[in-house]
Amino acid sequence: MSGESQTSEFDAQIPQGDLRVQVIEALKTVYDPEIPVDIYELGLIYEINIFPVNNVFILMTLTSPSCPSAEVIPTEVEQAVKDIPGVSSVKVELTFDPPYSQDMMSEVAKLELGFM
Repeated sequence: MSGESQTSEFDAQIPQGDLRVQVIEALKTVYDPEIPVDIYELGLIYEINIFPVNNVFILMTLTSPSCPSAEVIPTEVEQAVKDIPGVSSVKVELTFDPPYSQDMMSEVAKLELGFM
């Protein structure tokens, strides 16, 4: 056995840029059940912060404070990001400041929903 140290994939820091891309891809798998566009393209994600070592913080909103999926969507977001190999922890925080508006949607979402 050589003198190299043994570290598991969970001990190694994933480069922030790479992990951010993986988080965005994971977020694109989560949908509001009433809207056929993923939550990332809808503009529901306000912040994605990556902290050492591979700890992810997501600040997000919902289309409205009375959204019927208010309990489901944040849980799905947390699980989708936790499923990324190497992620240590995930914290999802909901905010309604600023309030969501359709202006937050990407062009992809607006096209998909017929707003353009």
